[in-house]
Amino acid sequence: MTSSRLPTSARSSAPPAGLYARAVLQALAAVVAGFAAMAVVAGLGLWAAGAADLPGGFTAVLAAVVVMASGGKVELSGDAGALAGTQAELTAMPLTVTLVGALVTGFCFLRPLRHHAVTSARELLLRAASVVVLWLAALAGISALARHDFPLTLGGGNAQDPLMDLFGDLLDAVNPTVGFRTDVGTTLLYGLLWILGVLAIALLVSRRTPLPPRLVRYQEPVRPAAFAMLLLLLAYVVVGLVIGIVVAATKGHAAETFAVLLLGLPNVTWLALGVGIGGSWQGKAEGPFGLPMPQVLDAVLRGGGDSPDLSTVDLSSLAAQDARAWWLLPIAAVLVLAAAFVAAVRSPARITLWQHALHLGVAFALTMLVAAPVTLVEAHFGLSVLGIGDLASLGGEVVLRPDVWKTAGFGLLWGLVFGFLGGLLASRVHRRGEVGQDT
Repeated sequence: MTSSRLPTSARSSAPPAGLYARAVLQALAAVVAGFAAMAVVAGLGLWAAGAADLPGGFTAVLAAVVVMASGGKVELSGDAGALAGTQAELTAMPLTVTLVGALVTGFCFLRPLRHHAVTSARELLLRAASVVVLWLAALAGISALARHDFPLTLGGGNAQDPLMDLFGDLLDAVNPTVGFRTDVGTTLLYGLLWILGVLAIALLVSRRTPLPPRLVRYQEPVRPAAFAMLLLLLAYVVVGLVIGIVVAATKGHAAETFAVLLLGLPNVTWLALGVGIGGSWQGKAEGPFGLPMPQVLDAVLRGGGDSPDLSTVDLSSLAAQDARAWWLLPIAAVLVLAAAFVAAVRSPARITLWQHALHLGVAFALTMLVAAPVTLVEAHFGLSVLGIGDLASLGGEVVLRPDVWKTAGFGLLWGLVFGFLGGLLASRVHRRGEVGQDT
């Protein structure tokens, strides 16, 4: 009688029963959890910022913030009739929302894999593809909600500005509006890059998640340094959070402070990291509005006045406004050294000091190549009458652009130096692979 049982090799290569269904359900859980976490943080931040009082637009604004946090693009538009035109542009990422969404999604993606002794390339691709497809579908649905128009009110009986009152009366007759829409095509493209980046980073920093056999050899040189860089970024966020809570408790304006913490904390703290290691940003701030940023940074951005040239934001320019900015240098030294020590301790004992230095140098440079660009902010709003210029009291511009390659170069230099020092400190600590001590 011929046995109906499959040979061992055939049974090992066949997909486990229910693998596809489990992968899709677990991917759905990761996507739902990620977007839910982003919505909660964004909603609390908008509520603290006073957006709950918007006329019928809170849901649309919440959707827009989640879209922007996922790498999407929201376009601003306006209509002021034949007499005037509005121009508005905004490019920014609310990085607190982004970070929370990435951490929750990455954790939920990795959790089912941690129960496996090994992971095949097919299963890993199946799980990743399921998350990507469901994420883009959900992002498209949220993008459809991220659209709204608000009425634009001018004038108001200000006796010191009768000209603005006149323009307000004229424009009110044509119901001027300003609104926003999602650029769906661009949003899905950048959303794809965002979720792929999140899944890749999750696999890079996880120590316990098994990799396919062909990728195991890259685990030792990559994962300890990648985890240390994630720890460094999170450490800066935690330090900024503590400072923000203290400021809210002692300086007043608690609602505004918590709005910054819930929406854009990494925008400030990762800039502080880049500046602390020697990097720089270029920017300017003009007009009546600005960014929710520390006063010292706002002062530097407004230092150029009406000059068309951008101001340089670096350690010296910040210290010229407030000498306490020099503390960014020793803080960076302590936290980078701690990250280097963690990377070395998590590495096998056979890794040499120069390998530690090289691994951390490359990892730190790549980290700044990712962290610096996402702090980019470009915002402009203007109202032109009869096609002539911006009204000074209604127009404004805020620009903050990183010097990416300069900042990444300093990241490479700091990583090389502190990677060596971290490996030297870790040589006194018992680590995996030490001969005669692991038995």
